[in-house]
Amino acid sequence: MPVPGGRLTQEDRRRIAVLLEDGLGYAEIGRQLGRPTSTVSREVARNGTPGDYQAARAQEVADRRARRRKPPRPAGPAADGRPAEEVRAFVDRLATLLAATGLPGMTARVFVCLLTADAGGLTAADLVRRLQVSPASVSKSIGSLEALDLVVRRPDPGTRRERYLIDEDVWLRAWQTDTGAHGEVAAAARRGVEIFGAGTAAGARLGRMGQFFGRLSEQMSGSALAEPSVYDGLTVLAALVHAGRPLTADALATALGWAPDRVATALDAIRRRPAIADPLVLRAVADRTYTLTARPDRLSPAQRTALDRPG
Repeated sequence: MPVPGGRLTQEDRRRIAVLLEDGLGYAEIGRQLGRPTSTVSREVARNGTPGDYQAARAQEVADRRARRRKPPRPAGPAADGRPAEEVRAFVDRLATLLAATGLPGMTARVFVCLLTADAGGLTAADLVRRLQVSPASVSKSIGSLEALDLVVRRPDPGTRRERYLIDEDVWLRAWQTDTGAHGEVAAAARRGVEIFGAGTAAGARLGRMGQFFGRLSEQMSGSALAEPSVYDGLTVLAALVHAGRPLTADALATALGWAPDRVATALDAIRRRPAIADPLVLRAVADRTYTLTARPDRLSPAQRTALDRPG
């Protein structure tokens, strides 16, 4: 079966001519050929004459048009002296690898093109010329990269244009973006455990998901304990465990000898990084009143049942 959008063959054109004589419309002809309707209508308009489409003549016109097309210009050396073909092959290979991680193909190509550009970056026109794609494709890809914090834009000196570049902080930003996203997924999965119940199949799957993304987020966050708010968060956790009962934020501040803002920051750190409380979960049981409970996904239903038995 022909690949939709590929070049029509002489046999395709012969069948188009026969089907037109049989009175079939473009849509039906396209279905029989396995081609888009637009391909058939464009073929008749470009290579035929009004009301008279002949396969042999259409093939001849298409052949002449193909011969008139300019051959591609030979690749010159890249800016650093390397052969352009070598650079292009590298860009294509790395873009393919990035696309395999989930980045759209065109977006990956634009990213690698910027990654291998000079320090000053590239304009949209530069990207269009280097990648031989439409301005709309470049614009859409740049928008996607900006949403991921992978590219920044700077004014192009002496013009009204902008230049796009990969700066030295790109990997840190990307890392932090991924870490935050993983933490949100983990929190959402744990909320799902509460909704569906830890003893259900859905709850068990969500529990494993929450564990995985929680650990991934915590590992990717680097040395979380280096943050003062996280240290304070551990102290708040210890206070709640020692008290063995729910405490208000004001009671925590009084007992710890801290300012209320410091307690609020510590509580927020626990909420932002739930893995530091693992295997416990900080819960608000009333207005500004907190307690600790065991994470529902840490024990299986059978384990909880066994622990609930007396003796």
